[in-house]
Amino acid sequence: MSTTVSQQISLFRFQVESRRLDEGTLRILESVLAWDDYKSLDGVVCTLKQFMRHESLRIIEEIAGKAAEHKLLIVDFLVRVFALIGDTESCLALRYEALLMREQKAISDQRLLVSYSEWLTFAEHSLESGFCSIAKKACEKALLCLDMNIVDDPENYFVIEKIKKLKDVAVISASSKSVQAQAVTYFKNKNIQQNSQESYIPVEVKSSGSTLFRDGIKRRHRRQLDEYRHLKLRGITDGNTQNILE
Repeated sequence: MSTTVSQQISLFRFQVESRRLDEGTLRILESVLAWDDYKSLDGVVCTLKQFMRHESLRIIEEIAGKAAEHKLLIVDFLVRVFALIGDTESCLALRYEALLMREQKAISDQRLLVSYSEWLTFAEHSLESGFCSIAKKACEKALLCLDMNIVDDPENYFVIEKIKKLKDVAVISASSKSVQAQAVTYFKNKNIQQNSQESYIPVEVKSSGSTLFRDGIKRRHRRQLDEYRHLKLRGITDGNTQNILE
């Protein structure tokens, strides 16, 4: 790693730890990610993801008592950082928290009102990333926004139909993956019983996280692992379930 890049990484970390969460800090990160040693950059990005996930939790706790406008500015900064380093899960999680925060505060400040199009865009991005349950809830939020702001406009009909179709895709996709998971769980439990004579003790990893989105992320990780194992079992099962979304 070049001295310049190393210095830029240290400077970025210092800026975040000092809570200088502004455009200048983002530009430092951009300069780090512009490094042309792609092999080494992968390791740098991985380290930055771990650093930012840890720091973002501390930052969110620190701003808990701040005004909504301040919170949203900080969350927007974190969203942009996670987007730059390619941490889709954290990026979407914070976007979701920001939308919910705005929705709650909009009761007293209409400037923070979340539009149906924002919920729809978020639903599309969530579905593309495999978070079907969250996409379904975002679609429901979008439909609720339209119901609360009824305007006699023919375009609304097409928008509502689009959202409903997206919601259906999310529901079907989540259900399809659930069926796969059940099949894999059956064979997994069977294998554990067969291997019990070898004194194998499965260790249950304790999950963390209190928000709905974080729970969705953990469920997605488990589904991905189950689906990978399911590919090995397809030769002995009759099902030929295909994922609706890749």
